[in-house]
Amino acid sequence: MEPILVIMAAGMGSRYGGNKQIDKITEQGDIIMDFSLYDAYQAGFRRVCFIIKHDFEAVFREHIEAGAGKKYEVHYAFQEGTDLPDGYSFPEGRTKPWGTGQAVLSARDYIDAPFAVINADDYYGKEGFRKIYEFLTTKADASHNCMVGFEVEKTLSENGTVSRGICKAKDGMLTDIVECLQVGKEPDGTITDTKPDGTKEVIPNDSPVSMNLWGFGVEYMDVLKAGFVEALDKILVENPLKGEFYIQTPINRQIADGTASYEVLTSPDKWFGVTYKEDRPEVVAKFASLKADGTYPVDLWA
Repeated sequence: MEPILVIMAAGMGSRYGGNKQIDKITEQGDIIMDFSLYDAYQAGFRRVCFIIKHDFEAVFREHIEAGAGKKYEVHYAFQEGTDLPDGYSFPEGRTKPWGTGQAVLSARDYIDAPFAVINADDYYGKEGFRKIYEFLTTKADASHNCMVGFEVEKTLSENGTVSRGICKAKDGMLTDIVECLQVGKEPDGTITDTKPDGTKEVIPNDSPVSMNLWGFGVEYMDVLKAGFVEALDKILVENPLKGEFYIQTPINRQIADGTASYEVLTSPDKWFGVTYKEDRPEVVAKFASLKADGTYPVDLWA
């Protein structure tokens, strides 16, 4: 079966202050995700599943149907906090769903082939999609998955700290991934992660970073199902109102117990996105430049 592109677009962007997934950033009305859809299509993807929320379904569908929907086979899945395994209930007082792991799991009814996962609000560049499509069509299975790693220095915002999955690799294979919640550049150029107690840990400039550009065999859905149950048992005891199930949690478990390997596919491209409202003008200018120099056509879906 042809690989599937899964796009996580249910988050609202608390630091950005609004729904950045559908914020138009070109004169033609493109959103950041349109450029990822374009690059993925050029790489070979023809099927896509969007993970969204019901409260902006209509405007989201309208945008997709006017553009990428003309090229792709499109499906929609909905991330709901109440979408829980049998025997579990949504905690009183909790206001949000359960994180990126549950987001991907919400697409389970549409996954019948190897699949890639991306964030809707990140620009990844072309190389990562080319590499991940090749992996999914030649290598992906129950024990062989992949990620595209970006250099941490190429994934930062000038307007504040960002959350990043800092990776460790050996011989091209992922050995560990740590979620760092306040990564930023110091005045002297050093990259650090500020810990909850205020201490700062230095991150080497060439550290590979996960921007949630993953490639999985179809069997990974079963891993997510089991991992969600395990995560819920812990979250409901330790942090029922805010605890999250990250997509990388079962990944680290698989690496530790040797049940699956994760190849690190490197990309030289520079990430950009709108973590903060202040990032927006620079992003708008970059996409205008990418159209002006011919990297992208003026009308992406003509």
